[in-house]
Order: sequence, then C-alpha cells, then structure tokens
Amino acid sequence: MPAKPHAHDSLPSQQHAWSGRASLSVRELHRRREWVFLILAGIFLGTLTMLNILGISRFITLYDTGLTISGTKLIFLVAVGVLPYPITFLCTDFISELYGRKRASQVVWVGFLLNLWVVAILWLGSALPGAPIDPTTGMPAPPVWNDALQSYTDHDGWAFFHIRNLAYGAVAASMIAYLAAQLIDVHVFHFWKKLTKGKHLWLRNNGSTLVSQLVDTAAVITITHFYAHALPVIDANPIWPQLMVFIMGGYVFKAGAAFIDTIPFYIGAHWLAKYLRLPPPTEMQHEV
Repeated sequence: MPAKPHAHDSLPSQQHAWSGRASLSVRELHRRREWVFLILAGIFLGTLTMLNILGISRFITLYDTGLTISGTKLIFLVAVGVLPYPITFLCTDFISELYGRKRASQVVWVGFLLNLWVVAILWLGSALPGAPIDPTTGMPAPPVWNDALQSYTDHDGWAFFHIRNLAYGAVAASMIAYLAAQLIDVHVFHFWKKLTKGKHLWLRNNGSTLVSQLVDTAAVITITHFYAHALPVIDANPIWPQLMVFIMGGYVFKAGAAFIDTIPFYIGAHWLAKYLRLPPPTEMQHEV
C-alpha cells in the first residue's frame, strides 16, 4: 500500500481525492496553492511591517484592575503594535499545516530580512540631508500648534525622527524576540503534530502559539526597556514589578487571541485542505 503523500510533497501536481470534489488541472492546482501561500505570507509580512512602524508609539489600556502591587498599578496595557500581532501566528500555523515546516520557516526568515529593510529605510531617511538637526537631541524643531488649522504643523520632519527613534527600539527588541518566538512556534507546532500523529488540531495550534508568545512577550518587554528605554515606567518605583505587569498584560492579550483563533484555524484548515486538494488536516504527515 503506497504511503500517503506529505502535504508539502503534493506541490505542484499531486492532489487528494475529496468526495464530491472534481480533480483539478495541474495549472489550476498550482495557481490555487501559490495564491493561498502568497496571501498568507503577504498578511504575515504586512502585519509584521505595521507592527514595527506603529510599535510602541502608543500604549492602550485593556483593563484596570484597581489593584496596586509594590507601588505599581496593576493595569493591563499593550502597545498599539501588538494588536495585529496574533494574526502572524495564525498565518504561520496555516502555512505549517498546509505547506510544511520548511516553507513556514522560510517565511519567518523573510520576515527577519524585512525587519532589516525597515531599519535600513529609517536610517537612510534620517541620514540624507534635510532640515537642521539639534546636535543635543538629534531631532529637528518640534511641531508648532497652528490656531488657524487647529493642528500641529511639522515642516522639519520631527514626526519622522520621533517615529524612527521609537521604531529603532521596537525593531531591535522584536528582531530578537521575533526570530526566537516564530521559530519556536513552527518547531512546537510540528512537535505536537508528530506526537499526536496529526490528530488534535487544536493542541498544536494553541500549544505552539502559547509557548512562543510567552517567549516573545518577555523578550520584547525586557529588551524594549533595557535597550530602548521606551516603556512608560515610573523610575521611582521598583522596575521588575512594572515589567512583569507589561509582560502579563501583553501575554494575556496574546493568549486570549490564541484561544479565539482556534475556531478560524479549525474552519480554515479544513476548508483550505479541500480547496487545495490536500489531505485532511488529521491525515497530513509530519515533515521529516
């Protein structure tokens, strides 16, 4: 009896026979699989870029418990750049499930190179001649309030330099945390997939994301503080309780998102398997 094809071995011509679904031509099969991959990779990379630009430009209060621990208010805060971040793990889980571990890891590495590209453009934008820069602050003149326009006017690029400084801190932290978290996500996903012999889709989806996002959140918060000094902390209070509140708030948000995305992952994985003529998710073999 021939062995079942691996999901990643099914490109570009092999296809699973689904009851009630007609076989596709090689051209149509290849078109569908490449388009789905490009969409998932595009959402992943686009979200990653947005995360690095928005980064830590603003912190949003998710929930104020009203409690105080060691002089630190227990408020669940997340950076605005974190809001779209859980979707990146959903995308890599889809790619891992449908296209295999190797291709998911390739997308992660492309995302890392994209981080470097963002930094390069930010550096180039600040290195080229422009408005005079204050040698003390490294910033141009700040925006001035215009009563007639009822807004701030910024002719010297102050907003760009402010975004650059925040992005440098966010990218430096995320480059380290991103690689560790995303590669751990892909590895743990396939570890659970192999251990359960392709069963329990919810386990590899949630198990991989919960572990990797804990690593990501702890790394981003600590690096952002000690390297970029960009967290809204109170210097007079003990630092570690404050950092733990940031880590806890970020992780609770990501963990909640991970549990919620189990439903779209279940529905999406089964629907896409049929659409791409791949074996059902419970039958897809672990990549060696």
